[in-house]
Amino acid sequence: MSVTAAQGFTAAGIAAGIKANGNPDLALVVNNGPRLAAAGVFTSNRVKAAPVRWSEQVLRGGTVSAVVLNSGGANACTGPKGFQDTHATAEKVAEVLGGEHNAGEIAVASTGLIGVLLPMDKLLPGIEAAAAALSADGGEDAAVAIKTTDTVHKTATVSQGGWTVGGMAKGAGMLAPGLATMLVVLTTDADLDSATLDKALRDATRTTFDRVDSDGCMSTNDTVLLLASGASGQVPAYEAFADAVRTVCDDLARQLIGDAEGASKDIRIEVVGAASEQDAVEVGRSIARNNLLKCAIHGEDPNWGRVLSAIGTTKAAFDPDRLGVAINGVWVCRNGSVGEDRDLVSMKDREVRITADLSAGSESAVIWANDLTAEYVHENSAYSS
Repeated sequence: MSVTAAQGFTAAGIAAGIKANGNPDLALVVNNGPRLAAAGVFTSNRVKAAPVRWSEQVLRGGTVSAVVLNSGGANACTGPKGFQDTHATAEKVAEVLGGEHNAGEIAVASTGLIGVLLPMDKLLPGIEAAAAALSADGGEDAAVAIKTTDTVHKTATVSQGGWTVGGMAKGAGMLAPGLATMLVVLTTDADLDSATLDKALRDATRTTFDRVDSDGCMSTNDTVLLLASGASGQVPAYEAFADAVRTVCDDLARQLIGDAEGASKDIRIEVVGAASEQDAVEVGRSIARNNLLKCAIHGEDPNWGRVLSAIGTTKAAFDPDRLGVAINGVWVCRNGSVGEDRDLVSMKDREVRITADLSAGSESAVIWANDLTAEYVHENSAYSS
């Protein structure tokens, strides 16, 4: 599983002392080639963390030989010193790996509290320790080391035709479009160039990570990277490769929602009958972000009126008198009015399925969200402590 499932990659996860609780907090993933192709997508938040700004520059070259990731501190909103620390981190990785590694091909990712400088006196020696621990079996340790409020580490793989796509992710809160407050590293041993990786990654994230909307909050640190080693010697057809990447991304995105902070329900919102995919996504996001509905879902109340209210705030094409809403398969609203008996809806299971029919076309989209709980409020009110 994870980022070392594909040939040509080693990884490690260690406790460098960045986290006060002593848990693992530093991960290193190394591409041993022969190809060092890479692609990446990042947060669309205009306030970007120093490692995001650094890695965006690195990815312009389409080559990444290693990724270093830390939890326990986001290194966001830390000014020039924060960017200098990111640069120093990449330089240290290049130094300890030796050979032909250089800082301009080292991606850096961080996650944790915003507005706090990283303890470089712990991080830099930690890089040395992580490099010494690199292993082809180190993917699970790396996935554990990037957790913050995650309760479980998250990994996924797909193998076919002699090549593999693997990945790890972290994220449990601040999940909203523009990715999520997440770090994701995907690896493949397929022999593909950076342009192909970029297309496959963007195609995949558009309908997976970008449609996870747990709480409507967008992070400063979102990073999703895809690295190719070419170690299998296989050059798969684009369609097969893109499907594998999307499958891994979808698996990881679903795990992110399933581990969202304080959540007791996972909400699958499917908008059908839309005039365009854009309309379907806009409506799905509006439903996902309606706090009154999220509270109702937590209370197992099939309050379909709140779904219609959320739809009505959008610019999507629809006739209010033709709207339909189903909750867990029961069409509680038909033609903008009362449908089947709401008492027929069972909401005891963790997953709640909402279908919104706009009756305006043939396009559709799925958005994943969560309910709003007292546990979510507590966890985020006490996060910095």
